[in-house]
Amino acid sequence: MRTSSPRFKSLAVTAGFSFWFFIITTSLTMFSFELFIVFISILFITTQIFAKKISKGLDVFSVINTKIFLGILYVFVISVYGILFRLLRIDLLRLKKQNNSYWLDIDQSKNITRQF
Repeated sequence: MRTSSPRFKSLAVTAGFSFWFFIITTSLTMFSFELFIVFISILFITTQIFAKKISKGLDVFSVINTKIFLGILYVFVISVYGILFRLLRIDLLRLKKQNNSYWLDIDQSKNITRQF
């Protein structure tokens, strides 16, 4: 973001803040399209007017917003995979013994020697 233009930074920060505004107001059951559009327009106009003066501040907000968003996305994706694997009874680590497993048993591995 440091090499981006101040106008693009303000657009990115507006998008990030509007996303969080949507998430927070929806979770509090206070969301309305009119309020959302007013918030976006005021924020967009303000950040576009003062883009050059608040460019360093926009950098900070964009980095923080990206870290929080990607962290939440990472936790969500890992959680979804965990839930799906539990529901589909997929055992990636092969902790439970299965008859159709391709892994060697410990008893069989004692007879295997190294060949060079």
